[in-house]
Amino acid sequence: MPAASEGPARRDLAPTLPHTWRPLGPRIVGAVLGVGLLAMFAAAWFSFDDETQAKFTAFQIGTLFVLVGLGYACMFALVRSRVVAERDRLIVVNGYRRREYSWPQIVSVNLPPGAPWVTLDLADGTTAAVMGIQGSDGARAQAHARQLRALAAELPR
Repeated sequence: MPAASEGPARRDLAPTLPHTWRPLGPRIVGAVLGVGLLAMFAAAWFSFDDETQAKFTAFQIGTLFVLVGLGYACMFALVRSRVVAERDRLIVVNGYRRREYSWPQIVSVNLPPGAPWVTLDLADGTTAAVMGIQGSDGARAQAHARQLRALAAELPR
C-alpha cells in the first residue's frame, strides 16, 4: 500500500485523554533567563568592593529583590502556559489566567504560518489565544495544533 494512503502520521492523530500540551521554547528560555538573571545579579553584587556594598541601603537592596521577583513572575507566567484536553472540556492556561471551554464551544483550531500561537474560533464569534502551543516551536507546534484540531472534531458536540 502506498505511504500516502496510510493516513496521517501517528503523532497527528487525536491523543488519548487527558492530554497536556506545553510550549518547549518558552520553557527553555525561561530556565536559561532565570539562571542568567540570578547569575548576573550575584556577579554584580560580588564584584563590588566592601565599601560600595556598605553604601547600599535596605530600601535599595529591597528594590533589587522586588525587580528580580517581578522578572521571575513574568517568566513563570510564560513557562506555566499550557493546554489540557479532557473528555468534557478544554482548559487553557495563558500566563496567570485560566479559561475552560466545553468542546461544543470550539468551532475551529488555527495556527497559520507566522502566528505566535494557536487561536480557537469559538461558537459565539470570538477567538481565544492558546499560548500553550507556540508557533515558535515549528513543526512540533504544527503537530500539536493538528492533534488539538483532531480532538475538537472527534469529541461529541
